[in-house]
Amino acid sequence: MFLLDTNIWLERMLGQEQSAAVGKLLDTLDVDEICLSDFTVHSIGVICSRLNQKDVFRSFVQDVLIEGDILMVSLPPEAMLQVDEAMSTFGLDFDDAYQYIAARREQATIVSFDKDFDKISQGRQTPNQVLAQRK
Repeated sequence: MFLLDTNIWLERMLGQEQSAAVGKLLDTLDVDEICLSDFTVHSIGVICSRLNQKDVFRSFVQDVLIEGDILMVSLPPEAMLQVDEAMSTFGLDFDDAYQYIAARREQATIVSFDKDFDKISQGRQTPNQVLAQRK
């Protein structure tokens, strides 16, 4: 299982530098191998709203969550204590700690461009690293 961090989805949605690699990753992985956190969905909603691209958010929700049936992971209240602990232990920001705990609970590998995840024992992989393992 791979938890795709917010920056992975935004890279593709906004057509940024690594968009092609993310697209290839999404084409390569099976739906049941991908998850994202509710934090990611909320973050993408906020960013799309700020960029006045609400239609992009609607498309994302429709394509990824409704039609794509990608697993959205939510943390229960008691897991918030683990988020706080991860922030202290690894020096992560709240969003990274949330992703880390969500991935840990799903036994998922974090796929991200964010080097802050290199501080945790499981680390992270980039889309190209995941693709290289699939060859």
